Amino acid sequence: MTFSEQINSYMSELNCTTKELADMSGLSASVLSRYRSGSRVPTIDSEQFTQLVHGIVSIAQNRGNHQYNDSNVSRTLENCLSNVIFPYEILQTNFDLLLSALSVNVADLSHFLNFDSSYISRIRNGQRRPSAPLDFTEKVARYVVSHYLESDKTSIAGLLQCSLEEISSEALCREKLVDWLLNEHNKKKESPVLPFLYKLDEFDLNEFIRSIRFDELKVPSVPFQLPTAKNYYGIEEMCEGTLDFFKATVLSKSTEPLIANDDTPMADKAGNSDFMKKYVFAVAMTLKKGLHIHFIHNINRPFEEMMLGLEGWIPMYMTGQISPYYFKEINNKVFGHFLYSSGAAALTGECVMDFHTHGKMYLTKNKKELQYYRQRATDMLTKALPLMDIYRSENRNAFFAFVEKDIATPGNRRSILSALPIHTLSTELLLQIMSHNEVAPKDREEILEFAKKQQALYQNILTNRQITDEIPLISEDEFRKQPLLLPLSELFYEKNISYTYEEYLLHLEQTIAYSQKNENYTIIQNKQYPFRNIQIHILDGKWVLISKNKAPAIHFVIFNPQLRNALENMSIPIRDSDI
Repeated sequence: MTFSEQINSYMSELNCTTKELADMSGLSASVLSRYRSGSRVPTIDSEQFTQLVHGIVSIAQNRGNHQYNDSNVSRTLENCLSNVIFPYEILQTNFDLLLSALSVNVADLSHFLNFDSSYISRIRNGQRRPSAPLDFTEKVARYVVSHYLESDKTSIAGLLQCSLEEISSEALCREKLVDWLLNEHNKKKESPVLPFLYKLDEFDLNEFIRSIRFDELKVPSVPFQLPTAKNYYGIEEMCEGTLDFFKATVLSKSTEPLIANDDTPMADKAGNSDFMKKYVFAVAMTLKKGLHIHFIHNINRPFEEMMLGLEGWIPMYMTGQISPYYFKEINNKVFGHFLYSSGAAALTGECVMDFHTHGKMYLTKNKKELQYYRQRATDMLTKALPLMDIYRSENRNAFFAFVEKDIATPGNRRSILSALPIHTLSTELLLQIMSHNEVAPKDREEILEFAKKQQALYQNILTNRQITDEIPLISEDEFRKQPLLLPLSELFYEKNISYTYEEYLLHLEQTIAYSQKNENYTIIQNKQYPFRNIQIHILDGKWVLISKNKAPAIHFVIFNPQLRNALENMSIPIRDSDI
């Protein structure tokens, strides 16, 4: 008999209600309801278990039924609990989602639980299971309530899909969290970073340029008639002010870079589709003029909102003219601030959080004020950290320097690859592939040299460190639909060099043989490989490198702990298109 069945049996035999047992045991009615439904069980050595036994025995004694005592009730329930199969996979999935959604500081959580941070990370990605899972779950819930309930109640309610009233007290919120962590929900939520990766994988800069006719854009030279200074009140006027700033910037003669920071709520502006189209066009015009943009992102938003914002910036990142930053310190959650500064104008704004519609912006072209806001923007930039380093062909030498320097960095490495690794490819097969692709002699020499360097780099790392590569296992039918390309993004080679299926199989054999010869090299063959045009390389706890294969070749090296942890610990589901 299961634990829930035994509880229901006791209550039926004693003819008692949930309220009666709750009053007699001191447990809440909702906890007992979960015990009865089987969605939750206590640990044998917990206070809740003792209270439950005491409640059942007390009701039996009051009814004159003396066959029930602490010893036999406790033993019966213990036998039921020994047969319980704990939902470790559900806990792992929900625990990972909880940490990502609330941007939980893993180091602080580890200290609270008295665990090592690496142990928490292994629980999070399913490599380890907590020895006392219910106790672990209860403590995680206590940590979240004590650290996040007051400041992030709305985010918690959204995650638990409940009202604010349902988590109005610490006890109610703890109970809700434990129940949520241990139960599978109707719809599994994929990692918030996946839409970003999917869009990056599918994004084609050339198609985007054609769709917005970027190449046809002409930077106008007609003077923009704007007062020296102007105030904007409310959402609609603030949207207008933002566009006025870009007009003033684009139409000026200044070529100074644009510095921007915005930690005001995104939802109001993002919900205005007409404004967002004009905003994207305004940024495109700024880039068309040749200006560089330094954008300080607010990563203290809810994680999904932050990822949505980054997803929208992908087309701009691909140009190589935008440098993203973030502030390490957690900003206050009362006031929102906005500052855009260029060589021609400055736009500053403010609001009280949750009252964005009552905010205002101020646009100025006054020389003295421009100097003040420029200095303020520059000072802010000195306090910001790079959200990611972005490398295109123009700064390929800087990327090569990063790769060379990184060889000596300790730590285990793993990759999610959309193509077979070039370091396992024989010279003979590489020459054969290049031959039928009619690669020019000069390019051929460059590719051969690159392959040689990759082989040396991997051999150097594998001498005393481990590498795990997840590689695509492709059927012939799938290959016909989308042939595999030689992965040359790290060389910034932007012409497609395709395999035949027979060459792919030969390369696969060589990759398997390479792993058998190198005990520190592990391959995972993946039939449901999730990406087609990006490679993801991870050095645990240090960085994540996302390389885009399709022209233009581009690399994103992510150091920000919050985004890096989400990428390190993401669980990639099978997409419908992969089935």
